[in-house]
Amino acid sequence: MQLGADHVQVRVPATSANLGPGFDALGLALALHDDLDVRALASDEVVVEVEGEGAGEVPDDETHLVVRALHAALDLAGAPRTGLHLRCVNRIPHGRGLGSSAAAVVAGVAAARALVADPSVLDDDAVLGLASAIEGHPDNAAPAVLGGATVAWGAGGRGARAARLDVHPDLRATVLVPSSRLATSRARGVLPERVPHADAAFNAGRAALLVEALTRRPDLLLDATDDRLHQAYRADVMPSSFELVQALRSHGLAATVSGAGPTVLVLSAAADLDRVERAADELVGGSADWVVRRPDVDTRGVVARRH
Repeated sequence: MQLGADHVQVRVPATSANLGPGFDALGLALALHDDLDVRALASDEVVVEVEGEGAGEVPDDETHLVVRALHAALDLAGAPRTGLHLRCVNRIPHGRGLGSSAAAVVAGVAAARALVADPSVLDDDAVLGLASAIEGHPDNAAPAVLGGATVAWGAGGRGARAARLDVHPDLRATVLVPSSRLATSRARGVLPERVPHADAAFNAGRAALLVEALTRRPDLLLDATDDRLHQAYRADVMPSSFELVQALRSHGLAATVSGAGPTVLVLSAAADLDRVERAADELVGGSADWVVRRPDVDTRGVVARRH
């Protein structure tokens, strides 16, 4: 397989995983994007320029996550690795539970798909499978690839799979992003190996209900986002986020920890946005430790185009 282009641009969305009960399965793409400009070089040199989130912190060589994912995708496609000049404009907060690492991986794989002569060798299933293998789980990778809301699962030898859900046009997302960060490994490290059967059954029912709430019945979001599987176990490593989720839910709002946290996600119908705004203002208004954003739902997923 040869390269078919030497310059591509990629846009990839932020994502929120779990959405309460859908641990490691449900995810939602949000219209907060990282943009990448990728140029193949005739030399073996790898140059990475980063603007915005992660500038001065992430690697600027071949160990950068986008580069590693891009090279892995070229290997999968049977295409030659090449030197790269990568310019990243990052807007997705790092270490906040908004899928920044999944976005980097998906962007790298999508860039490789646009670079190779036959992009069909890296179809959406291949992109999702490789991105999930690098990430370790598909809950963020799936909505980053497909857009909208997704249900992802492991399919044994076939790798990760996902089904896309068309979210209700009235669905709105509000994210409350703290200044503090939390490593996903730390958030996962506090989870127990076993949970009570009653809690597992509770979450199975709520996760099924959440599919209905996301696609047809936003009025069910409060009940549908209830969780007993992971958020309470993580309270000690993100106490402010857990307390905020509880306070928002006491106001009748469908608040959850976004992914591994510590960002808090509130899902609502459009008619309830004023109520979300008032509650957010009451609970974190004026605090320098929280930023409130209202990204649209991203319906496209990752987009890459040749130049």
